[in-house]
Amino acid sequence: MTSPVTGFGLGLRTEHYADFAQAQPGVDWLEVISENYLVPGGKPLHHLDRIRAHTPMVMHGVSMSIGSTDPLDLAYLRELKALARRIEPAWISDHLCWTGVDHHNLHDLLPLPYTEAALRHVVQRVQQVQELLGRRLLLENVSSYVSFAGDEMSEWEFIAQLVHRADCELLLDVNNVYVSSVNHGFDAHAFIDAMPCERVRQIHLAGHEDHGDHLIDTHDHPVCEAVWQLYAYTVQRLGAVPTMIERDDHIPPLPDLLAELNVARAVQQRAVIPAQAGIHDVPRCWIPACAG
Repeated sequence: MTSPVTGFGLGLRTEHYADFAQAQPGVDWLEVISENYLVPGGKPLHHLDRIRAHTPMVMHGVSMSIGSTDPLDLAYLRELKALARRIEPAWISDHLCWTGVDHHNLHDLLPLPYTEAALRHVVQRVQQVQELLGRRLLLENVSSYVSFAGDEMSEWEFIAQLVHRADCELLLDVNNVYVSSVNHGFDAHAFIDAMPCERVRQIHLAGHEDHGDHLIDTHDHPVCEAVWQLYAYTVQRLGAVPTMIERDDHIPPLPDLLAELNVARAVQQRAVIPAQAGIHDVPRCWIPACAG
């Protein structure tokens, strides 16, 4: 049966296969990149099966291209469903973006135009995916560096409309909210305030690179102070949502990531408890300048 997922997780990376051969105290669940395991056999599935025997998992994809005008890749979706039958994830997620055109994968998570026409298009595709998978899909907000001149609404308005019309759920990437807010000059708190709390099933935290006049989402640094502050605000508004830290480059030893995950625990605990008591101003002094 599908294991419930609560608390705090990490992304499963090959560097830590040996560590996760046994259950790790402090890691409640793991997120796997779906595409890494869409294979008929071999070492990736061997490690996945061994780790899944004792640790709950969720699946996270990078190539569904839900916003593309290309037809949905039904072969890919069938493979995704087969993998889900194998490891019984608590949920399956991908990104609210497009990744290619004319059947060419550009290997990037490209933003959508926030228009009514794009919204109707994505709603129909999400419904088709959910029908094929037999479950709700989680979609993640991506970081962006340019916007479309023809946008008719904000990103957060688009997302709120999408989850309502498509009856899907959200993977809220707090780092991506922060990165995009700096790049585009909007209020990150307004984005968080617009998120329908009953639809947010998971939160991502990650690091980014600061290039002075813009930020780039790189997943190769520890979570910074500003993102910790935004995370505190987020869980104060949304509650104790399952949270994980992503690291995809410059991957440190597992104990370093566990220490950073403990910071997330502390931030969530200190933010959620005051909110439950009706206190809505989160102290800033206890959030570390950087974890790692």
